[in-house]
Amino acid sequence: MIKLQETYPTPAHEKATRAIVSYFQQLPETEAVLLVNSCARGQATSDSCLDVLVLVTPQTLAQQGQQLNDSWQTFYKTDPNFAALAQAGRFAEVHLDIEDGRYTPTPRTIDEPADGFELAVGNHMAYSIILWERNGYATQLRQQWLPYYAQPLRQERLVQIQNACRHHLDHIPLYARRELYFAAFDRLYTSFQLFMQALFIAHNTYPIAYNKWIREQVVEILGLPDLYRLLPGVLEVRPFTSGIVTSRAQELATLLELYTEKKLPAAHQSNFQK
Repeated sequence: MIKLQETYPTPAHEKATRAIVSYFQQLPETEAVLLVNSCARGQATSDSCLDVLVLVTPQTLAQQGQQLNDSWQTFYKTDPNFAALAQAGRFAEVHLDIEDGRYTPTPRTIDEPADGFELAVGNHMAYSIILWERNGYATQLRQQWLPYYAQPLRQERLVQIQNACRHHLDHIPLYARRELYFAAFDRLYTSFQLFMQALFIAHNTYPIAYNKWIREQVVEILGLPDLYRLLPGVLEVRPFTSGIVTSRAQELATLLELYTEKKLPAAHQSNFQK
């Protein structure tokens, strides 16, 4: 279970956050300022970047989005709090996005890797902390997107991602027979991330990432410790220049069927706390 907690690994991270909130709350265009990613989940270190989402209305983003970004960049380059943050850790910097809270999945082809639709909604809505809002804009968006998005879209997305995962897995034996081991492994890792995406869709739960925080997500959010014990082995290919990658593809295909294609609970709820 993920417990959201506003946590700053250094005083510089906290001071930079306060400077951002102070700057944006005095702009009439700003609807809300949210803390996202590791600082919102209490998992940041001194080397972590500071991730912030600023919400504006769709009309404001369309008409003034570039101006707001330009103004923010000027402030970021001149305010001493951000220079201090850069000294706090090797990768300590601000990643700030100005968005309107409208999330729409883009059309997919079967050969595409995992996309960011569920990641964006999850990190922005489910796993964020509202630092400031003007008129309940962020709260209303949460009510729209939580605990999960609409069932017709969910089923459509699940089938798309399952098919894409199988498509990549089907290429692996062909590559292995031609001794294209790096291409085969690339398909295996792409399939793994698609499996993670399908897994979360199947459980009506938003993910955090498909390439990190795997144990925390599978064990703590989904409550599937038995599955997690199997996942590291799926990506262990030794010797690399052998047909073992084909066996790993078969293992992942089995997990895809067991954990995403069997009959699913009708109303599984997300395991996060606000």
